[in-house]
Amino acid sequence: MRFVTSLLPILCFPFFFLGCDQPQAEGRLPKIAIAGLAIESSTFSPATTSASAFLARQGDDIFDYYPFLQENSPQRQAAEWVPTLRGHALPGGIVTRQAYDSLVGVTIALLEKNQPYDGLFFDIHGAMSVEGIDDPEGDFIQKIRAVIGKEVLISTSMDLHGNVSERLAQHTDLITCYRMAPHEDALASKQRAVDNLLERLVSGKGKPQYKAWIPVPILLPGEKTSTRIEPGKSLYAKVHPETEKQGVIDAAIWIGYAWADEPRNHAVVMVTGDDKEQVSKSAEYLASSFWQVRDEFDFVAPTATLEESLALGFKSAKKPFIISDMGDNPTAGGAGDVTWTLRELLARKEFQSPSGPVAIYASIPGPEMIRAALEVGVGGNVRAHVGAQVDDRFAPPLLLEGVVDALFEGDVHAEVEAVIRVGSLRVIVTNKRKPYHREKDFTQLNLKPRAADFLIVKIGYLVPELYNMRGDWIMALTPGGVDQDLERLDYKRVKRPLFPLDTDFDTVDLSTRWIPSSAN
Repeated sequence: MRFVTSLLPILCFPFFFLGCDQPQAEGRLPKIAIAGLAIESSTFSPATTSASAFLARQGDDIFDYYPFLQENSPQRQAAEWVPTLRGHALPGGIVTRQAYDSLVGVTIALLEKNQPYDGLFFDIHGAMSVEGIDDPEGDFIQKIRAVIGKEVLISTSMDLHGNVSERLAQHTDLITCYRMAPHEDALASKQRAVDNLLERLVSGKGKPQYKAWIPVPILLPGEKTSTRIEPGKSLYAKVHPETEKQGVIDAAIWIGYAWADEPRNHAVVMVTGDDKEQVSKSAEYLASSFWQVRDEFDFVAPTATLEESLALGFKSAKKPFIISDMGDNPTAGGAGDVTWTLRELLARKEFQSPSGPVAIYASIPGPEMIRAALEVGVGGNVRAHVGAQVDDRFAPPLLLEGVVDALFEGDVHAEVEAVIRVGSLRVIVTNKRKPYHREKDFTQLNLKPRAADFLIVKIGYLVPELYNMRGDWIMALTPGGVDQDLERLDYKRVKRPLFPLDTDFDTVDLSTRWIPSSAN
């Protein structure tokens, strides 16, 4: 990381400085709060998200999220840390107003209790939608500013699929986001945000003199903008060199979140630093680079209908043949309980015999089935409904009848999981929705995903563990709250023109917009 080595001398540095360039008392560490809420919320899903979904932690429990803030780390020892509340929910539907007000209210109360601060690490995703509120992250940081004041230095860490409104950009001082999709650099990006914050506090440089913000009229799904392939790979490779230029602190490209219908949902480039000319040049270079390759983005893997995907899988000798059931992907904001794909699988004669191709389906919520499975135990016969309790727009609840092959209790998301064997299908049923992206998720249910003929998962692009496990892979264009065919979604409030919804652009203004300092 850029500032890790520079932090080591901090531990014996005799003076520390506030962001306003005023010396603190000798030997006093800068006091830094931690706060944040993270979720992707699809406004095209009928699901809603409650406060409990955020699994919010308070106080020292928050340190468990951050390996770089463990007790003996240079970053931990370089400041007096005040963790308040940090919550991270599985992507899902719009957050209820009650949940948002409750979580933000607790955060504000904790910040009030422990102030004053020199800095704040604001750890968010950037794609939260809330009932009755546009730009929740902008609203949240504005409420924080009203409590901690304008002089406190705020460093914000985000997902590259988040959205950066002008309000969010103004109230933060430092800002960065992931540079990889899948997000293998998530923790590295959060550490960068913390290192940037510490460096500016300890050096006495304080708030950056310039913040360049450029909206880019593009809105694409993550499955088309993965950094595994071109042009995303080369585009994001251009970010780091810009941060190495004199006078630039950090630079970032946000793809934005495609499945929410709000004016802030579009791509953004933002660069911070102290050299006005260099900050502007870097921002305009990255924005122009993004715009120039807009027509080159395509899905990270082959796509097809479910029927076509299955036909390819039946012919393939590679195991497992992974099919991404994309439309109801709970890692992107889908409800996770759409039964359309499972209905189609159950109707296929190839899977109706126990001797047919082994297919693992992950997963479908079904509390009624979980109760029945717990009652009869492993080896028992069950018959109960699953799915479509939240999203029944594409198929109704399914009556599933089979044998309980496995039960597992205690998962933080699913709570209880059961494997129901129907013919040659192994259907994973959960008490609450859960994404399946680790081999352990399957093996703890006595399943052998590497040996299966088909592994069908509610996910978009494969996370590294599934990607490395694949024999072959295709993404199925299935229906749901995160439909990959954006033109089928009923956008009403996004700013138009917006690529690829619109392709006839007269001119595109990719010049720097200067964002006022948070001290103003």
